[in-house]
Amino acid sequence: MLWPISVVGKIVAQLSRRLGGGHGSALPGLVVEKLYPRFLSKLLSQLPCGVVLVTGTNGKTTTTKIIADLLQADGYRVFTNTSGSNYVRGVISAALPKMKHGRLTADIAVLELDEAYAINFVDQVRPRYSLLLNVLRDQLDRFGEIDNTAKLLQYVAEHTTDSVVLNEDDPRLAKLANDKQIRSAIAWFGADGNAAKYYRNDEELHKQNKTPEKKARDQLAVRLVELDGNQAEYSYKKELASVKLRLFGIHNALNCAAALSVVRQIEGTDFNFGQAVKHLGVIKPAYGRGETITIGDTDVRLILVKNPSGFQLSLDSADKTSSLVAINDNYADGRDVSWLWDVSFSKLDHAAVTGTRCYDMALRLTYDNVKLDSVEMDLAEAVRTFVDKLKGQQGQIFATYTAMLKIRGELEKLSALEGGYD
Repeated sequence: MLWPISVVGKIVAQLSRRLGGGHGSALPGLVVEKLYPRFLSKLLSQLPCGVVLVTGTNGKTTTTKIIADLLQADGYRVFTNTSGSNYVRGVISAALPKMKHGRLTADIAVLELDEAYAINFVDQVRPRYSLLLNVLRDQLDRFGEIDNTAKLLQYVAEHTTDSVVLNEDDPRLAKLANDKQIRSAIAWFGADGNAAKYYRNDEELHKQNKTPEKKARDQLAVRLVELDGNQAEYSYKKELASVKLRLFGIHNALNCAAALSVVRQIEGTDFNFGQAVKHLGVIKPAYGRGETITIGDTDVRLILVKNPSGFQLSLDSADKTSSLVAINDNYADGRDVSWLWDVSFSKLDHAAVTGTRCYDMALRLTYDNVKLDSVEMDLAEAVRTFVDKLKGQQGQIFATYTAMLKIRGELEKLSALEGGYD
């Protein structure tokens, strides 16, 4: 049954590309889902090592990529939704090109799912492993209050069969250890030691202070214990291992700890902590999430921001350099941009602003005494002007989702060498 349905899906994908739908279109998945609602569950049930589900407010795309890269380095054939479409139909669309004779050519699937759509997914497919990254204030017009997001993730945990990996620094996730409806084993990741001072959960970000140091819950947790620039140190059992990351910021350094904890659950006694940490050093950022794009003798880092916690952590990790802030309010960004007032921009000396809500952003920066270099609604024009003014110096761009997609395309056009971004 899967083979003929997959053929229909592939035909739809070809037509979509010809009509300008792009490689990331979820249309083929939608058609397949309508024709055969059990397609995804049947397909993924064939995988010998099952499914890893990655969800939470921030870090899904990057952490999914890190887990997939680590597993591939250890010889696993991994299927993942690299297009970034994190709905059920997006997963199906990503699977269709990887199918041969009705089967996926993979040992394991590592999938990122939007918090709300993860509910639909686990009703169809029981993941063997789930990673719950964090619960943060994000797009309240979509998800409602933060405790509602926590309930969505709790549902995922309760429908996971083997292991649930939790953020021990997130109080809403930490309390799931007491949930008697969770039948699977629980594992942890977190920040400890000197690194703990850089990471703040939602309450700490909102209050702008740190809570007292926590007590360790599990000696087998994987923790980020030191972070100096891009140099990170991780602990597991009594082992310590250091690596220079190509990933940007405290949030991505912590995502690496989360990925290591997941891989430990999958590989069991075969898990080689030192080797896995070493491999982190070759992993590049996911699309638009801390990528550095080279344009002649100029490097521009592109940083996705979508809520106050993620923006704040990115700013806390950012360099003192020229900045462009791009804020859109399309559906995928979240229509309500009042969350910008929960972010402190005091670290920025000056910045240019762009996007559909550039004037809101300009007002917000003014209140934090940040000098405005320019206010330009047109993204393409703003990017060209910003890069021209860098004159060989490094720059950074903070952008909401739809702005990031447009800006990345513009930066690629400006790049002096094809594939010149890092």
